[in-house]
Amino acid sequence: MSTEVLAAPAPKTYSGLLDWLTTTDHKKIGLLYLGFAFINIWLGGALAGLIRLNLFNPGWHIIAPNVYNQLITMHATLMIFMAVMPAFAGMGNYLIPLMIGARDMAFPKLNAFSFWIMIPAALMMYVSFFVPGGASRGGWWQYPPLSTFQFMGGHGEDLWILAVILLGISSVTGAINILVTIFDMRAPGMKLMRMPLFVWSWLVTATMLIVALPVLSGTMIMLLADRLFGTGFYRPALGGDPLLYEHLFWFFGHPEVYIMILPGFGMMSHIVPSFAGKKVFGYKGMVYALCAIGLLGYTVWAHHMFTSGITPAAQIYFSICSMLIAIPTGVKIYSWLASMWGGAIRFTTPMLFCLGMIALFTFGGLTGVMLAIVPFDIVVHNTYFVVGHFHYVLVGGSVMALLGGMHFWYPKISGRMLSEKLGHWTFWLIFIGINWVFLPMHWLGIEGMVRRIATYRPQFAFWNQFISLGFFFMLFGGLLFTWNVIVSWKKGQPAQADAWQVNDTQQAFEWMTSSPPPVHNFDEIPAMPAEEHA
Repeated sequence: MSTEVLAAPAPKTYSGLLDWLTTTDHKKIGLLYLGFAFINIWLGGALAGLIRLNLFNPGWHIIAPNVYNQLITMHATLMIFMAVMPAFAGMGNYLIPLMIGARDMAFPKLNAFSFWIMIPAALMMYVSFFVPGGASRGGWWQYPPLSTFQFMGGHGEDLWILAVILLGISSVTGAINILVTIFDMRAPGMKLMRMPLFVWSWLVTATMLIVALPVLSGTMIMLLADRLFGTGFYRPALGGDPLLYEHLFWFFGHPEVYIMILPGFGMMSHIVPSFAGKKVFGYKGMVYALCAIGLLGYTVWAHHMFTSGITPAAQIYFSICSMLIAIPTGVKIYSWLASMWGGAIRFTTPMLFCLGMIALFTFGGLTGVMLAIVPFDIVVHNTYFVVGHFHYVLVGGSVMALLGGMHFWYPKISGRMLSEKLGHWTFWLIFIGINWVFLPMHWLGIEGMVRRIATYRPQFAFWNQFISLGFFFMLFGGLLFTWNVIVSWKKGQPAQADAWQVNDTQQAFEWMTSSPPPVHNFDEIPAMPAEEHA
C-alpha cells in the first residue's frame, strides 16, 4: 500500500479587481473601509457646501426647504455612519493585527462580510434621493411623531431606516471580530496591560458597539413597524410614547459620540509620545480613563432631553453624570501634555494635527460641560450653539485625530512618505477653517438662531455669510490632502520599516515589519520583551 501523502491543494488566488472583491486580508479590507469613507466624506462635504450656500443670504431660496431638510439629514448620516466610523474601522482593521503581532483578524471571512454589507446600505442612502418624496428629512435622530407617518419622507425614509439597520449589523459583526482578535491572538508576552493604547481604545469601542448598536437597530425596527404595519410603539393615538424613542435613540446616540472619538484618542496616544521622544505618560491611567469613558458614556444620554419633560430629579442626575465624564477625558489630555513636557518635540504633520486636536477638542469639551448645565441647555437647546459644540467635538476631535493618524501610518500602509510641505498646508487650512466655521455658531446660538432652518432673520446675516466663506478653507484643505495621498502613493519618498524612527519610544510591532507589510505580516511572530521594573 502506498504511503505517499497527498498535498493539500493551494488556495485559489486572484489578481486585479477580483482580488479586491474576494479578499479576506485584513490590510486590504482596511483599505476598502478607508476608500469607502473617503468617498462618503467628500459626498457629505458636498452636501454641507450646498447647505452653507443656501444660508449665505437670508433671502436666498436656492434649495427648497423640503430638499434642504433632506440635505441636513443625509449630511449628518453620511458623515457619522459612512465616513468617520468606517474610517476608524479601516485603521483598526489594518493596524490591530500588526500591533498585537497577529497574522490576520480572528474571522477573516466575517471581516469581509462586515465591510461588504455596507455597500447595499450606502446604495439605499444614495437611491433614497430619487424615490417619490425624496430622501429622509427628519434629522439624523428621526424623532416621532413626524417620522412615524408614511408621508414623512415617503419610502426614502424607509430606505434610510433599513440602511441604518444594515450599518448596525456591519458594526456589531466587526466589533465581535475585533474583540476576539484582541483577546485570542496577541503575541507571546503581550498581557492586556501591555497592549498598545490604540488597541485598548478599540477594545473599549468594540464593547460599546456591541451594547449600543443592537439598541439602535431595535429602535429602528419599531419605527419601521409604526410606519409600515400600523403598530403603535411611538404613536400616542395607539398608546405609544414618542419619549420612548428619544430614550432608546439617545441610549445609542451619546455613546456613539465616544465610539467616534475613542479610536482617535488611541491614535493620539501613539503619535504624541513618538514625536516628543518619550514614552506615554501614565499608561495605566490612560487605560483606566478609556474604560471609565466607556462606562460613563451610558449614563448621560438624557442630557439631550432636558427640554422633553423629564423630571427634575432625572435632570440633576444626568447633569452630574455629564460633568463627571469630563474627568477621564481630562486625564487623557493631561497625559498627552505631560508626555510632551520636557521632550524634544518634532513638529511633523501628524504632531501638528494632534496639537490642533487637543486645542479644538478641549474647547468642544468645555462647551459640552456648559450644555450639561440644565438652565443653560434649556436656553440654547436646538440652536446653533449645539451645532457648533458638536462639530468642535466631531471635526475638531475625531477628524483631526484621524488625519493625524493617517499621516502617521500612511508610510506603513503605502511604503511611501506623504509630502510634509503639503501636510503642513493641509493642517493650517483645516485648523483655520474649523474655527472660522464653527466658532461663530456658538454666538448665533446664544442670540437665538435655531438649527435646521432653510432661512433666518436678517440680523443673523453677517455671521452666516462669514461662516459660509470659511467653508472654502476646509474645502481647499481637503483637496490638498486628497492630492497628497494620491500622488505620494506612487511618487512619494520610499519609507523605511520604522518610517518615523519611533520604535525606541513605543516597542510597536507594526514598525518592526516592512513598509508596506507582507501578506503574512511577520516572518516570525514577534514576542514582547521582558517587563522593566524600577
